[in-house]
Amino acid sequence: MSYFVESLRQLLGLKPIKPTPEQIPIQTIYKEKRKTPLSREALHAVEAGHARSANRHKWRNRRWITLIVVNLLFVVSYVLDVQLVEGALTASRVIGFHLADLNSALQVTLAYKHIVVNLLIGTLTVLVLWILLGGRTFCSWVCPYHLVAEWAESLHLWLAKRGWAIDIQFHRTVRAVFYVVFALLALLTGYTVFETISPTGILSRALIYGPGLALLWILALLVFEVLLSRRAWCRYICPIGITYGLVGVVSPLRVQYNMRSCHHEGDCRKICMVPHVLDVTIRGRAQGLTTDIGADCTRCGLCVDICPTSSLSYTFKGLEKAL
Repeated sequence: MSYFVESLRQLLGLKPIKPTPEQIPIQTIYKEKRKTPLSREALHAVEAGHARSANRHKWRNRRWITLIVVNLLFVVSYVLDVQLVEGALTASRVIGFHLADLNSALQVTLAYKHIVVNLLIGTLTVLVLWILLGGRTFCSWVCPYHLVAEWAESLHLWLAKRGWAIDIQFHRTVRAVFYVVFALLALLTGYTVFETISPTGILSRALIYGPGLALLWILALLVFEVLLSRRAWCRYICPIGITYGLVGVVSPLRVQYNMRSCHHEGDCRKICMVPHVLDVTIRGRAQGLTTDIGADCTRCGLCVDICPTSSLSYTFKGLEKAL
């Protein structure tokens, strides 16, 4: 139950629940770890060895390839007119079968105030798919804006290191407020306002049908994120993250943290787009020997890649022994 509660708190932008002193077994493990601390030199040696390993960017590379292939399927199908995959990420037909992005379907339903049958079938299909694949996995493994923003984030970090960019941080509850605002706008105006400005849909359509003026909006977002606020759209605005995060609450695919082998150096939180989901890796915050990272996690794998002690790993609940 705590996983569901913690996940919902994260999605709403609330602070994580800290463990109580009564959680003696975990506190005992922390005390045992303090008796044999890893020296700074030894930790650097472990990190250096991991940085040279062939698996240092394993999940990132797999994710980038998957994301590019998924989006290229739309482009190639349209250009060659093979009608294998039609439409864009927001709504499509795959081999004649309707699929609909969950957030887009919600916006359309609110705007039209009734449920379209084809939309319902496509939405349920996508819902089952993303329950199996991890909810916000859509953000990091499929959304084209995520990839572009990830590359822009590298530029932001390079500039910030030299004092040429800043990172304005907003309260995380802002995203939940935007979620309600976009839902109300669709309901009250009859238009899917969010879909008009969604970089996911704009980029997907631009890739397939060619560039348009809407790309100027994408450029403005990227400039804002590079110079003023790291990953601002994904962190503080995009309602797609909340929609797929809610799906991820019941998903069996998760990232799992093992506190026994962790040295709490914090590299995972520094590289994470949503670092609050990894607060459990801070010394004294774990409530169990293993903890499933909450549903606001995009399952991007960057934390799995960077962890030198494999304290973070993917798990599929119910199939742990088979994998």
